[in-house]
Amino acid sequence: MATNDNDTDTKMPFTQHLEELRHRLIVCFVAVGVGFVICYFFAKQIFEVLMRPLLQVMPPGEGLIFTALPEAFITYLKVALLAGIGLASPVIIFQFWRFLAPGLYQREQRAMFPIVLFSTVFFVGGALFGYFVVFPFGFKFFIGFASGSIRALPSIREYLKFATKLLFAFGFIFELPLFAYFLARLGLVNAEMLRTQQKYAILIIFMLAAILTPPDVVTQVMMAGPLLILYEMSIWIAKIFGKKPLDLEEEEEASA
Repeated sequence: MATNDNDTDTKMPFTQHLEELRHRLIVCFVAVGVGFVICYFFAKQIFEVLMRPLLQVMPPGEGLIFTALPEAFITYLKVALLAGIGLASPVIIFQFWRFLAPGLYQREQRAMFPIVLFSTVFFVGGALFGYFVVFPFGFKFFIGFASGSIRALPSIREYLKFATKLLFAFGFIFELPLFAYFLARLGLVNAEMLRTQQKYAILIIFMLAAILTPPDVVTQVMMAGPLLILYEMSIWIAKIFGKKPLDLEEEEEASA
């Protein structure tokens, strides 16, 4: 009975879980609100950085336009919100961690730091690849369709939507090696399996690129290229870190 009483004491009631979740969410929303207010004062400068790859390939003296009176104001609000979420992300991750940590074993808790670190590095690396490599080449290609009778007049609203969609898409696809690492460690995939299914993976990669990118061949190919390289990296990661057949046999014997 004493053991049961102790177990009851150490377990948190469901209502207390909800209360803690509510508290964590409030802290996250406050952090995003503070980040939004701070970033709003720099929204114009942040958006200018985001526009730079396009402005560098546009004819001198030309820039973006807005076609509705509140469009610029609303665009700056969106920029401030996105930047505010990015600024508040350490707080959000910390609150998420504080909520999950009590339910994890020490080994799982130690594994969380490298997971968060590498996922952040891969995501930021993908976004930077999109900004510094894909944007200049892709925008130059699109602007090249302008002529004496056709002028490029991109609006700030459409550009923000286009640019953020591409940045997030490249950020997420760069998580592929990390995803492959976890599947390999769990024994769900191995290098031989990934190599055998490579032709189907290539088809899926191009389909995924068509879904994640705007409907043009250039950006789809520029996204599919890194995905193919990342898939090849995933094969090597699965080969190095994946469970060997002997490990799987030992686990099966232990469970039996």
